[in-house]
Amino acid sequence: MNAVDMNQAAPSFLALFWAGVIAFSILAYVVLDGLDLGVGILFGATRDPDLRGEMMGLIAPFWDGAETWLVVVGASLFAAFPSVYAIFLPAFYLPVLLLLIGLIFRGVAFEFRGRGGPSWLWSGGFWIGSALAAFVQGAAVGAMILGVQVKNGQFAGGPFDWLRPLPILTGIGLMFGYALLGAGWMILKSPTPLRDWAYERAPFLAIGMTLFLLLASLLTVIQAHDVMTRLIQRPWADAFVLVGLAALSGVLRAIAARRDALPFAFTALFFLAAFGFLAAAFWPYMIPYSVTVANAAAPEKSLSFLFWGAGIVVLPVVLIYSIVIHALFRGKLRVAGH
Repeated sequence: MNAVDMNQAAPSFLALFWAGVIAFSILAYVVLDGLDLGVGILFGATRDPDLRGEMMGLIAPFWDGAETWLVVVGASLFAAFPSVYAIFLPAFYLPVLLLLIGLIFRGVAFEFRGRGGPSWLWSGGFWIGSALAAFVQGAAVGAMILGVQVKNGQFAGGPFDWLRPLPILTGIGLMFGYALLGAGWMILKSPTPLRDWAYERAPFLAIGMTLFLLLASLLTVIQAHDVMTRLIQRPWADAFVLVGLAALSGVLRAIAARRDALPFAFTALFFLAAFGFLAAAFWPYMIPYSVTVANAAAPEKSLSFLFWGAGIVVLPVVLIYSIVIHALFRGKLRVAGH
């Protein structure tokens, strides 16, 4: 740790608990809704009505529940780390707005497609909304890597700070990553020719994701000096890189061997490794590189009240729901008409 980190106050147990809840919820959202967004992105890669219908059927039982984790993230930030919420939202007003627009278009298209009206509107809304939501999430990650300008506890940057070369690369990279996750989900769940369709495209998606992440890594080395300094001081973070490379290799090998259960599992492992690497680069900052977990936390009484309310009641319900719904629909899914 550098001198600044050593002088920072240690976060309390409750602050660590809620930071952990937010981290877990982000990871759960990325994997569970990432596969939905990935399927939505790939929805735009075909005009075959049968393939499109099955794609929507494969995520129908899961997509709305997956987005609950995004609500958990926002609510936890607002209640447990209000200063982070107050800085993050002004810094990312446009990405958050675009994310909401994308998710709204995607949700409306999901419900209205096939129930009348212009099919081109609902189909376009579904895949464009999915692609838009994926891109702005990745762009926000890239902007966080570069750091957020904060002065006197307030955002001090401009509205387009998030739209720079590195965030654009990470945004496109996440689009490829989510599409790979969606292809893995189709391979895992589809018993029809959609499985073969996904197998054909998965290697290109893996290569595209790798290419954009390599370019983003190069820009990070050049531009994000704070991140590089912290990673040099934390060589153990290289373990996440090794796990990520092994997971990516596993994806390609599983695709070549046509092992249906493995492409999705290895892609999820890759996202887990990437998340761990970013956590190692950012910790203990929640707003890089100015606001830490300790100095952003709400008063202990507020955190305690939140713990006994949302922490003990709400979070287990959301977790149990996610587990049960995936257990009920495990295995290959037979969509109506197939």
